[in-house]
Amino acid sequence: MKFYNREKELAILQKNWEQSSRGSVMTTLIGRRRVGKTSLLLKSVEGNRYLYIYIPKDNEQMLCQRIQRQAERDLGLNIYGQVTSFGQLFENLMAYGRENNYTIIIDEFQNLLNVNKAIPSMIQDIWDRYKDSTHVNLILCGSIYSMMKRIFDNSDEPLYGRRDSAIRLLPFGPSTLKTILRDYNPNYTPEDLLCLYMMTGGVAKYVSLLMDAGATSKKKILDYALSNDSPMLTEGTEMLLSEFGRDYGTYFAIMELIANGKTSQTAIDSIIGKNTGAYLNNLSQEYALISKNVPLLSKPGNRNIRWQINDPFLRYWFRFIHPYQNLIESQQLNLLRRYIDEHYEEFTGKTLESYFHSKYMESGQYTRIGNWWDRKGLHEIDMIAINEFDKHCVIAEIKRNRHKISLAELNNKISCLPREFGEYCIQSRGLSLEDM
Repeated sequence: MKFYNREKELAILQKNWEQSSRGSVMTTLIGRRRVGKTSLLLKSVEGNRYLYIYIPKDNEQMLCQRIQRQAERDLGLNIYGQVTSFGQLFENLMAYGRENNYTIIIDEFQNLLNVNKAIPSMIQDIWDRYKDSTHVNLILCGSIYSMMKRIFDNSDEPLYGRRDSAIRLLPFGPSTLKTILRDYNPNYTPEDLLCLYMMTGGVAKYVSLLMDAGATSKKKILDYALSNDSPMLTEGTEMLLSEFGRDYGTYFAIMELIANGKTSQTAIDSIIGKNTGAYLNNLSQEYALISKNVPLLSKPGNRNIRWQINDPFLRYWFRFIHPYQNLIESQQLNLLRRYIDEHYEEFTGKTLESYFHSKYMESGQYTRIGNWWDRKGLHEIDMIAINEFDKHCVIAEIKRNRHKISLAELNNKISCLPREFGEYCIQSRGLSLEDM
């Protein structure tokens, strides 16, 4: 698949490259696995001198030897002697920047903690001594959100306050997904687009896998995702085990419950059999995998909370793949496919809501987007998009089938909204597959 979008990120990276000619610049790039970080970074350095370093969970001495060979091959930099310390190696790379303006990309940077926990302290010391007299465009890239956040945002860590620029790379938005699908299937249907959004959430690698395999319709997407050799069957496990470590069992159970509609802590606690408040907070704040949803414009401290999985692919994976590992291991994927087909319309109703939330936020016309429901659960609104500056508000009922939308019912729900909405000019709207 060709390179799509990322104009804003490329502009930031270009600005940082230009700034590095006057003094070294440190940039961090964080994004979930498969979102396209490496492709973006390699695109940004086209035509410039750079050293790309991938960090596996490796022995420090072997890692240094490999990077030494790369530096000689890619930069013509001969580091004499056998370097066994990453700090010593990094100092040589920074010293090279005295006479050379170039980029160092360190990919999966958080893995350096597994190599040697002292490496961030080494980098901090060398960076502080060399940054003003060198011309290095240093980009530190990572996919484990919790570790990268701890390294750079915790005031007790040595690299806190050192970066000059921070980029969080998000999945493709609805407009880019539509462009990609149109390029590969000009006659796509809204159902095809919804299935692509459900299966990828805009994550670049997943989109690329599907497009390159010719999976551009709902049927072909599901066929690919549920084939015996599909990487999407194991992706959730591979992605999250590195985040959760030994506590993965409880975290997986919680996310499976949320994907199945158990969105309150009370419901989750009753099934798990213990207080899950700390786990929910970790999933939200530490790992950024779920978010706390309260009725829009609620007063601070509102405890009418529902939890939701942020990533559409993980929501699909925890609903249909993780609970049925026995069918996957016994290669009875035909039974799993039949089960998904039976529940597809019901499940993608919420996926469609997520799509429109993303689409309206992507428009740049709204400051906040969310849902609203009353405490008794009698009235619920699928989407409220507000602009707090011009006091404009769109309130929408979202259903797959437009004929099932009742604006009269929606207006009745609007009449139940709290007085905080009284200062907004409200426009009611019905949204369906046809409006995607």
